[in-house]
Amino acid sequence: MRTSTRKITPMRVQGFSLIELLVVLVILGLLAGMVVPNIMGKAEKAKSDAARTAVQQLSMFVENYYLDNGSPPDNLEALVRQPGNADNWSGPYAKESQLKDPWGRPYQYRYPGEHGDFDIFSLGADDSIGGEGPNKDVGNWQ
Repeated sequence: MRTSTRKITPMRVQGFSLIELLVVLVILGLLAGMVVPNIMGKAEKAKSDAARTAVQQLSMFVENYYLDNGSPPDNLEALVRQPGNADNWSGPYAKESQLKDPWGRPYQYRYPGEHGDFDIFSLGADDSIGGEGPNKDVGNWQ
């Protein structure tokens, strides 16, 4: 009988070359560069839309307070905690969390208002008066 004297060599494992890895990284960078700005723009627009809806809702809460007490509150905190001068207060009219805009800052409130009996507004993403796009102010008079 003859025995085989073949030599068994281990298989050579090949990985990716540096050029292949760089090409993949460039492709991923290009995709991220196209996708991320679109997502970020939509997120800021969604926050502006949420602020607009919340301002209208807060306006309704202030009007309910007005109906119960005969005048709008001096500040938005009166929607959450009964002030000393509100004998017919039947709140809370709002939750504490509803008094902050989507950017985490308190909604602005003026009584008497410049645009109506009272003004409720958010200064937008930039937290300053004016602006365009997501930086635009959102108020109950708009």
